[in-house]
Amino acid sequence: MSIWMDRNTVGFTQMGGEGAQWVGVAPFSDRGHIFQNLGDGTYAHSGSLAIRFALSAGTNITYKILYNDAVAMTGGQHVESGATVDQIARQLAAEGVKRIAVVSDEPGKYPPGIDWPKGTTFNHRREMDDVQRELRDIPGVTVLIYDQTCAAEKRRRRKRGTFPDPDKRAFINEAVCEGCGDCGVKSNCVSIQPVETASGRKRKVDQSSCNKDFSCVEGFCPSFVTVHGGKLRKAEAKAKDASGFDSLFASLPAPALASLDDGWAAIVAGIGGTGVVTIGQILGMAAHIEEKGCGLIDMAGLAQKGGAVLTHLRIAKNPEAITAIRIPAGRSDLVLGCDLAVSASKKVLSTVTEDRTLFIANTAEIMPGGFTRNPDFSFPAELMKKTIRKSAGETQTRFFDADEAARELFANALAANMFMLGYASQLGGLPLSPESVEEAIRLNGEAVDMNIAAFRWGRIAGHDPAAVMAIYREHHHDAPRPETADEAIERLKAHLTAYQNARYARRFERALAPIREADVRATDAPGEVTLAAARSLGKLMAVKDEYETARLFTNGDFEKRLSEQFSDWDRLEFHMAPPIFAKKDKQGHLVKSSYGPWMMGALNALAKFKVLRGTPLDLFGYTDERRMERQLIADFEALITRLAPRLTAANAPAIAELLAAAQKIRGFGHVKEKAAKEVLARMAAMERELDSPKPEVRVAAE
Repeated sequence: MSIWMDRNTVGFTQMGGEGAQWVGVAPFSDRGHIFQNLGDGTYAHSGSLAIRFALSAGTNITYKILYNDAVAMTGGQHVESGATVDQIARQLAAEGVKRIAVVSDEPGKYPPGIDWPKGTTFNHRREMDDVQRELRDIPGVTVLIYDQTCAAEKRRRRKRGTFPDPDKRAFINEAVCEGCGDCGVKSNCVSIQPVETASGRKRKVDQSSCNKDFSCVEGFCPSFVTVHGGKLRKAEAKAKDASGFDSLFASLPAPALASLDDGWAAIVAGIGGTGVVTIGQILGMAAHIEEKGCGLIDMAGLAQKGGAVLTHLRIAKNPEAITAIRIPAGRSDLVLGCDLAVSASKKVLSTVTEDRTLFIANTAEIMPGGFTRNPDFSFPAELMKKTIRKSAGETQTRFFDADEAARELFANALAANMFMLGYASQLGGLPLSPESVEEAIRLNGEAVDMNIAAFRWGRIAGHDPAAVMAIYREHHHDAPRPETADEAIERLKAHLTAYQNARYARRFERALAPIREADVRATDAPGEVTLAAARSLGKLMAVKDEYETARLFTNGDFEKRLSEQFSDWDRLEFHMAPPIFAKKDKQGHLVKSSYGPWMMGALNALAKFKVLRGTPLDLFGYTDERRMERQLIADFEALITRLAPRLTAANAPAIAELLAAAQKIRGFGHVKEKAAKEVLARMAAMERELDSPKPEVRVAAE
């Protein structure tokens, strides 16, 4: 599984053969050691035999056993052996493993009196890298047991009331966030979603899908706050007050039913955790109600929360008419695309035939897992739509933002898939009557009123989409006009005045003057070059140091945003690494600590000391990070001075790209230091290319 997740992991083996390839290769390799992943389900099945083999061969290898309390490969069943962490540890010690380390999100949760093997150590997951480095240097077979319940299983069990649900939530102060993506790297969680602002892309926590893992808090950034006792503010559901619903629903014509003369085949495509599998179950029950044959397969074994899920579904006049369930190439009659990215995948499109397949897709832009590793990921929505239209044909393709409709109409995005089902029904995409589908929803028993309402609203949208959008878009405005260069300069001057003072803002304006004047001479108006220079210099000058972080927590905006999401809370917990007090890890990086509600008072006091910034009394200004930041400002001002006389209409796009690159210097501490090294090297190469003559391209004469 890790091989398919872009984790720089290599090597296939059969179950029970994990590490066996290394036993054979090790005597002939210059590499002295490898790590081998192993799940607790596989360990119980046959993985213990692989460890026994490595022990007998005396191989240098560390087995990383993931104890997630679920067989994730096939849908989250309980592990058959039921062995606990300490039982596995004792078995490994009996087999001859000398060094065992337990890593957990809660290393203190083990009660006293457990009989652990001698020498077993316990570490928090944030110390995982240090533990791995230690085990790597120990000869022979070592074992790291990572004990943490599968996040998807946590969510399911909490829903059933069988797993503790901590009364706290993670919240990101958008103003402090740098958009560096370190929280995504630390958590690999798709609940960390982008927020586009005038100051660039930031992050937010999607509270509706958050598993309360809190590993995102480990991201090296002071923007994270844990809200204890936070009560989410309920969004207004417009469906309840929609006066036009009764008349719209009453005037709906009965939909045509898809033919079953040659059977009917469909694919429901979406992401884990949103109810894709439920759609298949509802249609299966509706077919049973109408005494028709039905067969379905859920391709959900590897679907993490946010991972791709496909349901292959066939309905026929009788069960005997169904000989195979999986939909082969070009044979789907309907694709119900509950997620645009999954719908546009090759697996789905391969089943489509132009002018035969009715393709209905939800256009909501849900960031995929790749966003956790690429903070600048851009969702290629238009390209995906174009690909779908090309495959299914213009007349057979329909797009609708069902997530927006579900949030506005029902204050719950989980209603989106049922909305899409209603949309498909009204367009004649189902071989089943709406009445049967609604009866199946009632029999399912989960959120019956909302799901039936969502199905009906989807039918209305299939008949008259504009009428539905008019209900929840009555105050909808067009997308804001892009910011001009001069508007950006004025906005950033105001920000820098609040950040420090008017003199600091005038320094910003003076530094930009040469490039703005050159831009006017070259292109007749301050354009992309000036805009890039202003945004980059403004970001570099508005360093989120201790004073600025304190100001952004106490100027009223933070509490306003907090109140927009939570109606009430008990207390706030801050997660920061003050350079004067924070400890360092073995790599020399500052380590975050948690601070109680008193921190708000301390931040309020600290914000008033911004007048010390840049003076000999600025204790924070002596750190290496602050020295680096001041040098970055000076270097960028010098870059502007160098580029201004070289600016022409021809090289303006290249210079704009060069100046904009500095905006990628973001983050805090070691994260920002690493980004600065990478970006500065890239900017230096880009500047050298400005003076490199482009090779002349000659076309041979005919």
